[in-house]
Amino acid sequence: MASGIRRPGPSRLSRGLTLLTALLLPVLLLGLNAPAAAAASPTAAMHNNNWAVLVCTSRFWFNYRHMANTLSLYRTVKRLGIPDERIILMLADDMACNPRNNYPAQVFNNENHQLNLYGDNVEVDYRGYEVTVENFLRVLTGRHESAVPRSKRLLSDEGSHILLYMTGHGGDEFLKFQDSEELQSHDLADAVKQMKEKHRFKELLIMVDTCQAATLFSQLHSPGVLAIGSSMKGENSYSHHLDSDIGVSVVDRFTYYTLAFFEKLNMYSNASLNSLFNSYDRSMLMSTAYYRMDLYERPLNEVPVTNFFGSVMKTLHTDSAYTGFLAAHDDETPISFSDSNQHDHFTSKNEASARRSNREKDAQIIPHGWTEVLLEQLEGKNTDTVVLYGLGVMGILLALSTWLSM
Repeated sequence: MASGIRRPGPSRLSRGLTLLTALLLPVLLLGLNAPAAAAASPTAAMHNNNWAVLVCTSRFWFNYRHMANTLSLYRTVKRLGIPDERIILMLADDMACNPRNNYPAQVFNNENHQLNLYGDNVEVDYRGYEVTVENFLRVLTGRHESAVPRSKRLLSDEGSHILLYMTGHGGDEFLKFQDSEELQSHDLADAVKQMKEKHRFKELLIMVDTCQAATLFSQLHSPGVLAIGSSMKGENSYSHHLDSDIGVSVVDRFTYYTLAFFEKLNMYSNASLNSLFNSYDRSMLMSTAYYRMDLYERPLNEVPVTNFFGSVMKTLHTDSAYTGFLAAHDDETPISFSDSNQHDHFTSKNEASARRSNREKDAQIIPHGWTEVLLEQLEGKNTDTVVLYGLGVMGILLALSTWLSM
């Protein structure tokens, strides 16, 4: 005898479960991937490497000091840990091989001649007439011709901190290249903007030692940029001292006192950018050091100078201590122990066994299938996101249960 109560048959229930899975899975994955995409944005990238672009823009023997300035910074950043493969060195002239040089194949930044800056380990990437405004902008933006080797390219990424140092002759919103062309302030600003849009840096420090250096920063608008110049608008930037044997000035004042600051440091020093900026004395520079900090978000007293002038030690961040070596040690049979060491060994072994047991318990509760994907997506998401999409799921479940009960 047929019953008057209608019940959904197995086929209808099966169709309902299939529909439920089809509805829930795309909704959850789509919603939970949105915060993940936001977290992967350039602003959230981790600082993981440092680069330096060091540029001497002047030719001719009387500009000897500009090459010495650049080679001095080159030596400093190498000493503090930035390798040659992450340094782009541009020298507009070769003073070491100039026939006027009384010290062939050598360049000095001090009249005592104790430190040869042009040693065996100098790798010049762009020299002589290769140092042009066009090539400089191509280095910054990465717009090279296909024939340019990797060693001449700035291969930075969204986790890079870049030091850009330039020295030469400048004026109101320009820097001369080779006494034949000029880099304008808007050229520099456009290049930096392209770098930011192409995720070529996380933070950028621009340091310029030239007359009226501050004016070169007037057009910058990209976030994450910090700029420092040796002089204000209307001010000259002066050399430090003359070497009578060489016959010309061998270093500029701003660079000289920058080097004096760094000679006291090593790659493990915690000196801040604020301490570097405060080290400049107007009476010693004979000009006013200028800092543009409105585009830079972090307090300078919290930023080590090695964030730009030194190395970055790569580290792997994990939620728990690494126990691989301890686990491998557990499998070994010790040859002999003194009485004082036996207790420590067995204590460590028991702790390792307990940790392995906990890991095995955790592994037993991990689900399989598409629910595992969902749990991985949920990991690290904020509570508001979970609640929002949880409410959406409840609405779908309510609608589906209503449909099944009809």
